[in-house]
Order: sequence, then structure tokens, then C-alpha cells
Amino acid sequence: MQLKIAIVNPPRFNGIPVIREERCEITERYSVLEPYSLLQISSILRDNGNDVVLLDCNGFDYDTTTLRRWLESQSYDLLLFRFTPTTFENDTWTASLSKKVKPSARTAGICWTLQDIPVEVMKSCPNLDVYLRHEYEVVAGRLVDALENGGSLDSVEGISYRDSGKIHNNPDAEPIDDYDSLPMPAYDLLKNLDPYFINTPSGKVFSIIYTSKGCPYNCIFCTVANTKWRARSAESVLEEIQFLKREYGIQTVSFFDETFTIDKNRVLQISGALKELDIEWFCNTRVHLVTLAMLKEMREGGCRGISFGVESGSQKILDGACKGATVGQAEKAIQWSRQAGIKSNCSFIFGLPGENWTTVEETIDFVGRTLPTGAQFNVAVPYPGTKLSQIAKENGWFETDDWKSLYQHESVMRTEEMSSSELNEARELAYRSLYSNPKWYMRNLGHVMRHPEDLALATRYFLRILDNFVIHRMKHAH
Repeated sequence: MQLKIAIVNPPRFNGIPVIREERCEITERYSVLEPYSLLQISSILRDNGNDVVLLDCNGFDYDTTTLRRWLESQSYDLLLFRFTPTTFENDTWTASLSKKVKPSARTAGICWTLQDIPVEVMKSCPNLDVYLRHEYEVVAGRLVDALENGGSLDSVEGISYRDSGKIHNNPDAEPIDDYDSLPMPAYDLLKNLDPYFINTPSGKVFSIIYTSKGCPYNCIFCTVANTKWRARSAESVLEEIQFLKREYGIQTVSFFDETFTIDKNRVLQISGALKELDIEWFCNTRVHLVTLAMLKEMREGGCRGISFGVESGSQKILDGACKGATVGQAEKAIQWSRQAGIKSNCSFIFGLPGENWTTVEETIDFVGRTLPTGAQFNVAVPYPGTKLSQIAKENGWFETDDWKSLYQHESVMRTEEMSSSELNEARELAYRSLYSNPKWYMRNLGHVMRHPEDLALATRYFLRILDNFVIHRMKHAH
């Protein structure tokens, strides 16, 4: 029997948009992203002959009343949704609502960040029947197959599930071998792409795209550290972008990979082809995986911005975090990006092992010296299963053991020399230092004068700064 499946991206968190994608399971006031993973799952399940419907409450800002009415109007056997640690109660209410509306339908939730504490997750949501811990590309289809056949779920790798009041944890699933074998995400299940943007509502029509997943590096704070890197071919990526251009008039793409530039030849293949499609694009990568020549070719191919995970301006902190990069490499990456005409947005973390006021000042000095186009300052978050979490436990650094309080704008752990409140203070100090630096404004003004096509984006970004810093005090923004 083929199942009818309802897939939901839950409502926003107190009106604040939420990103529910692998390493980015966070609140983010200034981005509304397509539920890419749910679109991929939808396509996989449809290819297997299942009837799938989808509602993106987060994207279209639908409230709980709209969600209830939608569920009541659907006939489904399985509800599938995503949740995050910090929006857990908000998100898992979807399962509770489903049990009221369709008591016979199973409920299944996906969350990458909490995969190491499945029992706690299941106990915290009695209305969650199945927890897909990771590798949804292979696990979702196998789960549905098992439910269709009416058999036990004990053979479905990558899930935890409830049976007769007991919680069972199955072994982990292996990642998909051939990333190119995945079907095109089911974009048609979205009403349109109008609501979506990243950082500022500019450059529409917009979409995120995964061209690879996993990261072989060993950063102690990262939930995807030391995972198998698997990539789509350039041809597969370009096919998807051409589809989006033809069907939706896509103008801007953000490659949502953890580390986009691992394979230089693949990057240049994609970049060279995008030159002909008139697409602007952005990506994330590490500072030691770019060169000036590569960046110039990326710019020619439409790359307009790169997010670098710099993390700290202190080499001591970088070494302690197993970052595998140097402050000098970060400085060069920012300089080269500027020379190539690509905006650099750098992320920093306060509160990694060894942090003190001296290393905080090193980071603030680094930003003032290098003047990246933009910067995000977060506090270290000891996510379950990470090396950072282990270190924090061993040293008694946790201020709270509530995994639902893992926000990146409010510290829940101290370091040897700094309290959590001091780390929050350091974050605010860094923002204040950058936003009051006239050289930074002049540097960005110079970029706009050289690239006047960025004037609208720069204006929106400046208004975002005022909103973020003055009104919201950098909460729920990264």
C-alpha cells in the first residue's frame, strides 16, 4: 500500500524565521530559506510512488491556525517535519497537533543537531513516533517502505522510534553513495519562490542549493566535523540551476554546502557555466581553500560573496579548536576576495577553549585590520556529540544542561577565564567596534563605487545593521 505523506516546515518561532537545514538549525531573523531538505525528501518519496503534500509555514509565515486547518483538510498516513534544538517546543507542537487531527497517522521528525541524544529527544516529545537522526536522503525512503509493508522498524538504520511505550535506537545509516542519483527537489510543492531570501531581501528570485554535503575537517565545535564529503557533479548542479532559471526566473543562488571549494576543478566548471546564465551566487568555504586566481574566475562566473568561517583572530584559539587554518590565511582570503571584487562575510566565535579578554581583543583587532565586507559574531555552542561539548562537560563549564537553550547569540558555557555573561559582552563589544568603525564604512562605500550594482544590497544591509544592533541587540541573528 502506497502511503499518503504530509510534510511540514513548522511555523516561525515567535515570528522569527527559522533555518532547519543540517548544520544550520537555528533562528535567523534576516533569512527566509526554502526547506530544501524537505523538498528533496518529497521528490524521493514521490519517485517511489507515494502521494506527497507539503506546507512551508516558515516560508509563507503561516500561523498555527493555518497549519491546523491544512492538516484537517488533508488525508495522510505519515506526518514528516523538521525541528531544531532551540525551537523544539515550537516545532514539535506540529506532531502534537497531528495526533489530535489524525490520531492514526504516524509522526516523524528530522533534526541533525540532536542525533547524539535521541532518547532525550523522544522523551521530550511523547507525540513523536519516529526520529530521523541523519542521512534523510536514504533514511526517509526506507522508513516509508517499512511502514508500507507493515513490518517492524527495527531494520531501518538512522532512526529512533517508539514501540509499545519503549524507545528503540537503530544503528546509524550510511550516507548516500551517489549524490547525483537524487531527483530534482520538488519545487512545485511550493506556491512560489517569492518569500525567500538570505541576509537581506535582495536579488530575488532566490534559492539555496546543496552541491555537496559533509566536511572532512575536525573543528571541535561543528556538528558536521569529520563527516564524509560527497559532491554532486557540475553537470547535476547546472541542470538544477537551469531548471530554476527556466521555470522560476531564478536570479540569485546560495550554495549551501559546508565547504563549497574543496574541489577546485568542480568549482571552476560550475563557475564557468554560470557565466552564461547570468546568475549571481554566494557560497561558504574555508579560508585556506581559495586562491586569488580562483577567486577572480569565480567572480567572472557570477560569485558575488563568500562566507568564511574565520572563528577567531587568535592563533591560539584556532589551534585549540582544531580549525586547521591560520590567522594569516584568513587575512589573505579577505584581501584576495577584495581584489577579486567578491564580498567577504566572516563568522567569528567567542568562547572556544582558551578564550580570554586578550584573545577577544585579538579577534576584534583582526576585524578592524582586515575589514571584511561583513561579520557575524556568535558565542560558542556546545552542541551534543561535538568535541566542544565533551570538553565543556569535563571542565564543568556548562551554565545549563538544557539543550533547548543552545542559541548562538546567548552563551550557555564559560571558558577557563571568562564567564558566559562576559562572552555575551564580548560579542556585543565586537559588533559595537565594527559598526562604529568609519574605515569599515569607507571601505564598503569604496566597494559600492567600484561595483554600483551592489548599491541596493548595500543600502538594505545598512538598514539591517541598524535594525539588528539598535533594536534587536543582535538576538536571533547570525
